[in-house]
Amino acid sequence: QVELVESGGGLVQAGGSLRLSCAASGRTFSSYAMGWFRQAPGKEREFVATISWGGGSTYYADSVKGRFTISRDNAKNTVYLQMSSLKPEDTAVYYCAARNARLGHVSSNEYDYWGQGTQVTVSS
Repeated sequence: QVELVESGGGLVQAGGSLRLSCAASGRTFSSYAMGWFRQAPGKEREFVATISWGGGSTYYADSVKGRFTISRDNAKNTVYLQMSSLKPEDTAVYYCAARNARLGHVSSNEYDYWGQGTQVTVSS
C-alpha cells in the first residue's frame, strides 16, 4: 500500500512558477515509477510527466515540455514537479500517481495509487 499526498499548489500569475511535491508513505517508494497528471474543469484527466523508479528516465507531455521538470528524491520518498512559465491553460487539479514498475506510463489506467490532488490556478 502506498499513500500519496500532494502539496504546493496555489494561485500564480501567468509566467510565474510553482513547485509541487508529492510525499509517499511506505518503504518501497523506489520500486515505483511516478507520474503527474492534471484535470481541468469539464475535461478528462491528462498526462503531464513521468519519472522512472531510479529517476534516470523522464517523459513529458508536449504541452509542458521545456517548462516543467519532474524529479524525485528516493531518500525523502518524494517526487516533485517544478513548473515554470505557467499559462492560464495549466490551471487544473494536479495529481501524483505511483506505478509498480520501473518505467512510468502516459495512461492513467497503468497507475496503482493516486493522491488526492492539489489545485493550481494560473491567472492571466
